[in-house]
Amino acid sequence: MQSVLLAAEVLVAVALIAIVLLQRSEGGGLGMGSGSAGGAGLFSPRGAADTLTRATAILAFLFILICVGLNILALRGRPESATSILEAPASSLPAKPVAPAPKTPAAPAVPKPQ
Repeated sequence: MQSVLLAAEVLVAVALIAIVLLQRSEGGGLGMGSGSAGGAGLFSPRGAADTLTRATAILAFLFILICVGLNILALRGRPESATSILEAPASSLPAKPVAPAPKTPAAPAVPKPQ
């Protein structure tokens, strides 16, 4: 199940990248070469921008939904005895050893001019 969701995640991510790159900034979106400035059809400038915006929103929603599903599947595989680092008291966490600061070498002796 996890591999199916991971494959779907990759496909949705690639489609989302493609849809975003198709859009033109400033709300133009795919309407540059159509020649007609008016109308509300699918291939008019406004219709293409609306379609791409709607497709971007749907793909973004699917991407987040699949991410949540992958996280839930990952948490199910975790043993029940495992606790979160945030739930453990600070005293029970292992102490991290502190390494001593490295000593700086002495500067070489420079003879004084006479």
